[in-house]
Amino acid sequence: MKNCWYSLFLMVFLLFSCSDDDTTDPIDPMNPVDPMNPVDDPIDMGGLSNDQQLAIDYFTEIALGFEFGNATQVTRKWDTDIFITIAGNPTTALLDELDSILSELNDLIASSGIEIQITNDPSMANFTIFMGSGEDYATFFPPAAPFVASNFGLFFVSFDADQFLTGASMYVDTFRPTAVKQRHLLREELTQALGLARDSDRFPESIFQISFDIGCATAYSQFDEVLIQLLYDPRVATNLSEAAVRTVLEGIIDEFL
Repeated sequence: MKNCWYSLFLMVFLLFSCSDDDTTDPIDPMNPVDPMNPVDDPIDMGGLSNDQQLAIDYFTEIALGFEFGNATQVTRKWDTDIFITIAGNPTTALLDELDSILSELNDLIASSGIEIQITNDPSMANFTIFMGSGEDYATFFPPAAPFVASNFGLFFVSFDADQFLTGASMYVDTFRPTAVKQRHLLREELTQALGLARDSDRFPESIFQISFDIGCATAYSQFDEVLIQLLYDPRVATNLSEAAVRTVLEGIIDEFL
């Protein structure tokens, strides 16, 4: 999606994994997902435990590409500190939740040397979190206008030619979803904007679960934490294809699971 806040960088977008009516979800017509159908068995990667195989499979399902748009399916992540500015009308509960999420994330990505922090100086910010109504977010960030009516949460990211993420904007609706779902959306959209950008029907307890009917996690599952740690391990580069990243992950997964 082309818009005014980038020039040399390609903007791609991903709609969040939960819908406004809690029963249907935005589906990529080129890659439909039915959350009620079982997932195929994990690919056999000899020498690894079942959990290790599942973690690598889940990583390639979540971390390669986006649900929407035509971006290549490769790894992407930040390589600079992330400075978050808050916009809209945030609630005290969500601000407290954000503090908790950032503390967890900073622990999980510590090996990268990157830190995520909140700034009161918009000129320093490379990430905006908007909390409020969809209509107000569309005014604040016009590229979101076509999507806010049918989505409780959204995120947009930009990345450079080396596939490093360079900017992000996200929103959590503080009017339509319940308080629990707001907490879920805040954690999910923020985490996806770090490079784990896809949804899945695989694990009900995962923050990446595609359907509210199956799960609405407000904490990271064990696999979620492993995926975040793997992506931000210095040995996992950007612009890796599925085959390339599997090779890397097979060599380091013993350290995480």
